[in-house]
Amino acid sequence: MIAPLWARWAALSPNIRGAGCVVTGAFILIVMASLVKHLGQRLPSFEVLFVRFLAGLIVILPVVWRTGFAAVLRTERLSSHALRGFVGFMGNLCFFFALVNMAIADTVTIQFSRPIIMVVIAALVLRETVGWQRALMAVIGFSGVIMITRPFGSGFEPWAIVALGGTVFGTLVVLTIKLLSRTESTLTIMFYFAAFTTLFALIPALYVWKPPTVEEWLLLALTGTLGIIGQSMFTHGVKLGDTSFVMPFDYLRIVYSFIIGFVFFAELPGAWSFAGAGVIIASSVYLVRTESRTKGP
Repeated sequence: MIAPLWARWAALSPNIRGAGCVVTGAFILIVMASLVKHLGQRLPSFEVLFVRFLAGLIVILPVVWRTGFAAVLRTERLSSHALRGFVGFMGNLCFFFALVNMAIADTVTIQFSRPIIMVVIAALVLRETVGWQRALMAVIGFSGVIMITRPFGSGFEPWAIVALGGTVFGTLVVLTIKLLSRTESTLTIMFYFAAFTTLFALIPALYVWKPPTVEEWLLLALTGTLGIIGQSMFTHGVKLGDTSFVMPFDYLRIVYSFIIGFVFFAELPGAWSFAGAGVIIASSVYLVRTESRTKGP
């Protein structure tokens, strides 16, 4: 039964298989986000975040052991690894706080403004030349964030600023990975990220710790597991297919979040949220495709 299905799957084009992995990973990550939102109603976000990072560290340790601790831990850029761990910790913390305190669909949508933030950082920090088309798309995309935040009326959502902060930190994570990958192996980068984020999350978690129930322990473990599986599926999908083809499928996370938010949390985003999501998706897809065409095969 499994062998024929696997053969049919292997016969598909890399783009189709990549898209399938991204679609599946997107769903798993939104289920994880919904569990974070559920657990955050009683448990502190620091505690949920710590277990999430600890699960990642536990999973990667056997791989490090098989490879050899001495080889993986050897680095001359420990401070850079610590910096990446800190911005990763802050990005996830902002995301978790936003998930607990505002609509899951709005939180996830703002997270997808990362390509827009990347254009701004490339222009202001890295001093890269940004064409007028990319600059215009970044401005248009940011207007989508403003639609969701609604700073112009009584519907202002302050937690959206926290979600946007998480997106900025997430963009910085990507930049630190690019810098580290010049000299460090992928496994070394992954291990130090897991180690430092777990350490950064442990310290505040100890101060606010609430003993979880048996059910909550199971859900916490499931949250960590789904996070790892979902991210692995996404990464594998991007490796399989062309970036410009598979990346737009990741925006299904926004669709999933709207559905799950409505069904399980009775959240019905308003017209501004729908409009903002449309603007962010359109501008971000344009930026991703433009970047892929620029790099070429």
